[in-house]
Amino acid sequence: MIAGRSLTEALQRLWQSQPQLSGGQRGAAQDLAYAALRRCRRDDFFLARLMQKPPPAPVRALLLVALARLAARPEDAHTIVDQAVEAAGRHKALVNGVLRNFLRRRAELEAAAGQDAAARWQHPPWWLARLRRAWPQDWQGILAAGNGRPPMALRVNLRRVTQTDFLARLAQAGIEARAADGAILLARPLPVERLPGFAEGLVSVQDAGAQRAARLLDLHHGLRALDACAAPGGKTAHILERADVDLTALDADAGRAVRVSENLLRLGLGARVAVADSRDLEAWWDGRAFDRILADVPCSASGVVRRHPDIKWLRRERDIARFADTQAQILAALWRVLAPGGKLLYATCSVFPEENGRQIAAFAARQEDCLRLPLDGAPELQLLPNEEHDGFYYALLEKQA
Repeated sequence: MIAGRSLTEALQRLWQSQPQLSGGQRGAAQDLAYAALRRCRRDDFFLARLMQKPPPAPVRALLLVALARLAARPEDAHTIVDQAVEAAGRHKALVNGVLRNFLRRRAELEAAAGQDAAARWQHPPWWLARLRRAWPQDWQGILAAGNGRPPMALRVNLRRVTQTDFLARLAQAGIEARAADGAILLARPLPVERLPGFAEGLVSVQDAGAQRAARLLDLHHGLRALDACAAPGGKTAHILERADVDLTALDADAGRAVRVSENLLRLGLGARVAVADSRDLEAWWDGRAFDRILADVPCSASGVVRRHPDIKWLRRERDIARFADTQAQILAALWRVLAPGGKLLYATCSVFPEENGRQIAAFAARQEDCLRLPLDGAPELQLLPNEEHDGFYYALLEKQA
């Protein structure tokens, strides 16, 4: 994030450069990075008051990790400072002085941070302002969820095992879990290798909110279906687990499309996987209309920042309008390939109205043959992030004959 790259990209480069790292070491490094990014605005606030000038980027990164650890494990302060100093190389004296000064002034600095909105809520000011406008009753809960750890949810492959049977398998393996809105929530995250039957395709990791998509698409056997922005393939697989449909999975990114194929292979499922921009119909469409379309469009990802904490620092406010324009173009293109009487489920992992309700209202006003169908008795479904699921938006549209 400091270098302007995504955390996913940075970690992937680290794994490639350090192939000797064990799974446990990778998990520990990822946890440190995620924790530091979730609260880096607050810890940068501290550093600005503890240092006369900004430190070199590697030192800043080390200090951010150390401050995040001190927040999570205050009882281990002595060990954390010693480990940070040991890792600091020629900057040992600087790191030692900053961290020990922080511990001496901690109460004072915490009180000051509580008076600064960005430091207190650990989100950019423009993000805070948008949430306050859009969600005057809920913005604090959305921010608190975004600063926390995400739940680990599982999707059972119902073609292979029932949810009840898989819960029993988890219990037998000593893994605490419970059913929640069609998903399984684990009491504590764990490596997928520990999940019984994961390699055999009995279960997948997928947020409980994301699992709504396949259930809302009104699937039936024999339909011709399209997952228009499919990677990494979780929703693609879920569609196939729920119904025997003729499915095309489309994604504009060739590398990410490979992940769709890999996921389907592990689960024993089949679909046509194609690489193309869904807006470029000449590049991929064969002229046959689809009965069902899932349009899980590119978005700000403002509903999943706890899973991708770099997003809130890499995004710019102008990006929202750019995403909204792309979404409108995708909707217009996909509407052309939807059969009369067919249904399109529009989905985002955003909580910003410009990408959600306002986008769909504008589209429905432009398309005379567009009928908005109710979801759970409402015109649309907006899930806000909480202890069970991330933030998602859904709207179901039917093309009138």
